[in-house]
Amino acid sequence: MPSFPIAPKRPYTITQHGETRVDDYFWLRNREDPEVMKYLTAQMGYLDEIMGHTKPLHEQLFSEMKNRIQETDSTVPEKRGGYWYYIRTETGKQYPIFCRRKDTMENPEEILLDQNVLAEGKIFCSVSGFSVSPDGNKLAYAVDYDGDEVYTVYIKDLMNNSHYAEEIPNTLGSVYARMGLEWASDSKTIFYASLDSTKRPFQLFRHKVGTMMDQDVLVFHEEDEHYFLYFYKSRDNKYILLYLQSTLTTEMRFLSADQPDGELKVIAPRTQDIEYFAAHHMGTFFIATNENAKNFKLMKTSVAALDKSQWQEVIPHRDDVMLEGLDMFKEHIVLQERKDGLKQIRISAADGVSDVKYVAFPEPAYNFEFEDNSVFETNLLRFKYSSLITPYTIVDLHMDSGEWEIKKVDVINSFNKADYVIERIFATAVDGTKVPVTVAHKKSLKLDDSNPTLLYGYGAYGANMDAEFISHRLSLLDRGFVFAVGHIRGGSEMGRAWYEDGKVLKKKNTFTDFIACAEHLIQQGFTSKEKLAIYGVSAGGLLVTSCFVMRPDLFKAVVAKVPFVDVISSISDPTIPLTTHEYDEWGNPVDHKEHYEYMLSYSPYDNLKATAYPNLLLTGGWNDPRVPYWEPAKFAAKLRELKTDDNLLLLKTNFHAGHAGSSGRYDYLKEIAFEYTFLIEILLK
Repeated sequence: MPSFPIAPKRPYTITQHGETRVDDYFWLRNREDPEVMKYLTAQMGYLDEIMGHTKPLHEQLFSEMKNRIQETDSTVPEKRGGYWYYIRTETGKQYPIFCRRKDTMENPEEILLDQNVLAEGKIFCSVSGFSVSPDGNKLAYAVDYDGDEVYTVYIKDLMNNSHYAEEIPNTLGSVYARMGLEWASDSKTIFYASLDSTKRPFQLFRHKVGTMMDQDVLVFHEEDEHYFLYFYKSRDNKYILLYLQSTLTTEMRFLSADQPDGELKVIAPRTQDIEYFAAHHMGTFFIATNENAKNFKLMKTSVAALDKSQWQEVIPHRDDVMLEGLDMFKEHIVLQERKDGLKQIRISAADGVSDVKYVAFPEPAYNFEFEDNSVFETNLLRFKYSSLITPYTIVDLHMDSGEWEIKKVDVINSFNKADYVIERIFATAVDGTKVPVTVAHKKSLKLDDSNPTLLYGYGAYGANMDAEFISHRLSLLDRGFVFAVGHIRGGSEMGRAWYEDGKVLKKKNTFTDFIACAEHLIQQGFTSKEKLAIYGVSAGGLLVTSCFVMRPDLFKAVVAKVPFVDVISSISDPTIPLTTHEYDEWGNPVDHKEHYEYMLSYSPYDNLKATAYPNLLLTGGWNDPRVPYWEPAKFAAKLRELKTDDNLLLLKTNFHAGHAGSSGRYDYLKEIAFEYTFLIEILLK
C-alpha cells in the first residue's frame, strides 16, 4: 500500500482564557508556504494511487449520472415584460445558455448570455445576479472565475449585442439568480453591493450605466461587522428593499425604484434578537416578525405609517406553525409555513385572512421551492416540487381553484418512480425528543442488516434539509443503498425552538440527534454498523466529523465535504471571512470562557485521540472563503498522526474552486461520482 504523506509537526502555542494548547499543524494555514502546496499535492497523489483500481467504477458512475439527465434541456419559459425568458442547456456543454423570445415562443430566439463562452479557457465560472433592465434593453450580470465568491459586474447592451465599458469588481454574488443586482425603474441605474476585507457585503452603491465606477454613489454603509447587507426588488417593482441581517437580528430599509437618487427609509430600526422580513402590497407592508412570537407572526402597516404602534396583527403566533416566508400578488397573499417538519403553502385573499386554502401534497415527505413568479398581477403561483423519489416538477398553481397545472417534469432516463419507496420515521434522541428521518430505497430491497446505507444531515443556521430529488443518488439506490436524511436540531424543521435547541451552548444536541438517527436505522433493521456511512457538507461536515470523533464505532465510512472541523481556531480568528457574523450561531470563544470551553469540548480537530476511526474522505477548496482549505488539511494531518487503524483516510483538494466545488455540471458530477466510488468501495466490497 502507498505511504500516506505525513505533515511535519511545527508546534504553535495558543493561549486563551488562561489555558494553553499546542497546534502542531497551524502552519498549514499559510498558503504562501511552499510546503503547504507540496503537502496538499502529495495528498492528491496518494489519493490517486490508493484509489487507482477504482477508476473503472468512477467512470461507470459518471457515465450513469450523465446519461440519466436530459443533457439538452430547457426551463419552462417565464413572461417578464414583453419577453419570454428561459435557460437551456446543450449536450456536451458544461454551462447554461440564457435566452428569451419576444411576444411569443414562436418568434426567433435571442441569446442573452452563453456561459459556455464566458468559461472558455477558464477552469471555474459562476454567473450571479442575472438581471434584465425594465425596458428589456440591458443586461447586468456578475461573474466569479475563482470560486472565492467575489464577483465582477458587467453590463451588456442587448440592442446591439455589445458590452458597456465599465466593469465593477469586488461585488456580492448570490445563489439566487436575480439577487445581487437590481435595476431602478429608469433602466439606467443599477444597485450593487461591495465586499469588505472579510468578504462581507457591507456597502450598497448606485451606478449609472455608461459611467465609470469612481462616479458611483454610496447609498448605505453597514458599519457593524455582525451584519450582512442584501437587497432585492419588491414583486410589484415599486421598491428596492435593503435587508440587513445578523444571525439573530434584522433591519430593513426601502427606496422607491422610480426615485433611485432618493433616501432609504427604515421600516423598523434594529432591535437585538428581533427578526423581521417585509413584502410590499398596494401601499402596505406585510411584515413577518418574531417579536413576542418565536415562530413568527404576520403584521401589516401602511408605508406612510411605519411606527410599530401603527402595526396591525394579521395572523397571530402559532405554537405549531412556523412562518418562513411571504409573497405578494395583486389579489393573493402566499405564505410559506412549516408544520410537523413539512413545508406548506397557505394562500389567501389580499387581506391575508379571507378565502384561506392550503395546498395538498401527495407524499409523506417532499420539497417545494417557489419559482421567480415575477408577474404581480396573476392568478398563477409557479413552484418546483420534488421528493427523494419524485423528479423536479414545475407546477402552475391556480390560486383561485387550487388546480395543479403541470408545466414540466424533469426527464430522468432509466428511471421508474414506481420502483422506489419513501417513508418518514422518527428516532428518539437521548433527551426523549422525536427526530424525523426521511428514508428512500428500492421497493424490492429486503430490509436487513446487510443493506449499505447513507445518512445525510446538516443541522445549523436554522436551515432545513427537505426531501428533494437529486438524480445522482439513484446510482446508490440502484445498488441496494438505503438513503436517509436526519432532520436534526439546529435546523428549523420542527419550528424555531428546534433551531435554538441546536446552537451555541446546546450545539451537542445536533450531534447526538444524528447519532440517534443512525442507531434508529440500525435498530429498525435497515442496516448495520458495518454498512452505515454518513455524509455532510460545510456545517454538515462539522456534524459528521463530530459524530466520527464521538462514536467512531458506529460508522463504516464518512464523507466530510469542506468540513468546518477546526472550530475554536476559526471562530477565534476575526480575519477569516464570516467569523464575527457566526458568534450568535456557535458562540464567542474570544470573549466568553463558557463558550470557549463548550466549543472546545466538541471541536472535532481538538478531540481527536489515539483510537480506531472509520474510513474517511475529506474534501476542501483552495479558494473557499467559508471553510478554508486548511481545516480539512489540518484534520487529515492530525488524524493520520493519531489513528490506530488501517482504514482509508483521503484528502481531496480542489485547487480551482471554492466552497461549492466545481462550477461545470459535468465536472461537478465527476466529483460526486468519486465520492460515491469511495462509498461503494467501502460498503459493497
